This record gives sequence, structure tokens and C-alpha cells, in this order.
Amino acid sequence: METFTEVKIFSKPKNVYKAIAKEIIRMVQNSNQEVFDIALSGGNSPKGLFKKISKKYADRIPWERIHLWWGDERCVPPTDEQSNYKMTVDYLLSNISIPKDNIHRIKGEEDPIQEALRYSEEMERCLNSRGVDPVFDLIILGLGDDGHTASIFPDQLELFEHKQSCAVAVHPLTGQKRITITGNVLNNANQIFFMVTGSNKALRVSEIMNDNDAAQLLPAYYISPANGTLTWFLDVEAAAQIQ
Repeated sequence: METFTEVKIFSKPKNVYKAIAKEIIRMVQNSNQEVFDIALSGGNSPKGLFKKISKKYADRIPWERIHLWWGDERCVPPTDEQSNYKMTVDYLLSNISIPKDNIHRIKGEEDPIQEALRYSEEMERCLNSRGVDPVFDLIILGLGDDGHTASIFPDQLELFEHKQSCAVAVHPLTGQKRITITGNVLNNANQIFFMVTGSNKALRVSEIMNDNDAAQLLPAYYISPANGTLTWFLDVEAAAQIQ
């Protein structure tokens, strides 16, 4: 992987969240861009980060300049407990002052194919571009136990070559449909933060970091921003098996 990659290891998950929050503040303050586009991770991983921002840093972040997007969404209504959007509302959006127009949610309640197309078009209309693909200033990603990231699963690596900015993915165990940003957009970001905590992620982290043959089956292995930087924020448990 030729991308510039940095690995930061912290003693506790709360220190991971603090470091990411401070880095977001620094990035936005140092940017002369009027708009700063961030794609958020779903699942349980971001809850600690959102809590930390809400409690400690909400007033230090210029929300009027930040536009929030999502890397993926489950195909459920926004009031459903499985909704990434609902989780973000509960743990972040309800605690900050951000203009409504700055929130770009994936409409999980709509027809998945049509919504993937609509969200692709919204991204292409609103974001800057580099080449044919839209550019996020920052994408925050999590890592699944199976090595998936966003909603690109190990049996759907073709989504890294998908021509549309968003596509429909299917969870390999539950069959649940999801909408995910595809690989060309992920790897066109200016910065990507992997936020990974917990011993259950240690094997996958080590496979990727040690460039094992097994890593080539993992979607997260293929996150490699061509014109940006990749930073792994790990706690010591997630980093325990790195050689």
C-alpha cells in the first residue's frame, strides 16, 4: 500500500476518541475552505466519539462550516434502532447546533437502488471532485470483526470498483440490505481515519498491518487514499497483535 499511513496507539478507547475530536478541530480550524465535508461511520464504533464531542468539544467545532454525511446506512427507517442516522441523532446531533441543511442523511426507508442513486447524485452535486469522483475532506471508518468497512463486506469486494458513488450491499449473514459509499469514493478522500478499539478487532488489525496474505480477503485492507492520508487510531487492545 503506497498511501501515507500513520498508526496512533492509545491506552484507552476514551483517549482514541479525544485524539480524533482534537484532530477534527485542528483540521477544520486550519482549513481555509468554507465547507468541510465529513462522512461518518455507522455501527457502534462512533458512539464513544460522539459522546466525547458532545460533552467536551461541541462548542469548539464550527458546525456551520461542517457538512455531515454517512459512509453507509442500513435499509431501515430513521426511527429504527438499527439506523446509523438515529444513532448519530441520539449521541451527537441532538447535542450540537448544526444547520439542518448541513446534514445529508441516507434515506434507509426508500427503495435501496433508487436511494443509492439519489445519494450518489447528491454527493456529486454538493462535494468537490477529483477526477470523476467526489472528494470528502474526512471519512471516519470503523472495522468489523470480519474485516468489513463502511458496508463493503468480504464477499463484495467488487464494490471497490463500482462506478456509482453509492451502491446497495447485502449483509452476508442477515441478508439485510444496506447502502454504502463505494471504494472509488472512499479512496478519493483527503483524509481517512480508522477508529478501532477492542481485543475482538486485534486479529484483523494485525493481518492488515502485517500485510498478511489473509488481509487480501478483507475490505479494510483496500482502503488506500490515492491523494490523501490514512490514519489508524487504535487502543492497545486492538493493536495487541501488530508485529
